[in-house]
Amino acid sequence: MPDELILDLPPDVLTPLAATILTQSGESTYGALTVNGQAPSAAASAKLKGVTPQQLFARPIKNPDDAKAALAGLWLWLDQLNESHVIAQDILSPTGSFWHAILHRREGDFSNAKYWYRRCESHQVNKMMGAVASSLAGNMTDDRLVAHAVGEGWNPIGFVDLVQAVHQKPADPRYDLAVRLQRAEWEALFTHCVRAAVDAEKNDLDGWDNRVTNPSGS
Repeated sequence: MPDELILDLPPDVLTPLAATILTQSGESTYGALTVNGQAPSAAASAKLKGVTPQQLFARPIKNPDDAKAALAGLWLWLDQLNESHVIAQDILSPTGSFWHAILHRREGDFSNAKYWYRRCESHQVNKMMGAVASSLAGNMTDDRLVAHAVGEGWNPIGFVDLVQAVHQKPADPRYDLAVRLQRAEWEALFTHCVRAAVDAEKNDLDGWDNRVTNPSGS
């Protein structure tokens, strides 16, 4: 079962509508490495239909592209790749490229995903992921593919290779690890978009690291 959703956000940034969409998505949301027609949460998807970026934020939006990127990420969270793609393809920034990379990876277009990841290699979220990926992997870093993805910090190109190898093998123990990594990646990028959209203070990397690697608080 996927870990609990962890978002390092001030309590007054998202609207009740955005919070409801996230809470109604269900524990199994974003639990598949690739999406091939799986039915997303109908209730959450229905609430998101027609929503504008302004309706997601309780604070004034200072950076519209980041607000749009947050909306693209929310559609992607619900496995709605087409809706996410329509938004992300018009965001000409490393963040737009990042969402673009993820959605192509999740549709199984692995070479295209790598192309877009190379357009956002210096993104802050990649640095943030480097702080948690090896902790999530634990002793699985002995595996060649896992080590390629997380052995020397976060390597999104290596992660694409890992997903490509295991996305049709849910019994493979590396599958569950890949799901945890992709959820941590989504959480980090969505949090970045929300904070950037309203110019919120920078998030506490150490705190986010601890919450991702120890979701139960143990």
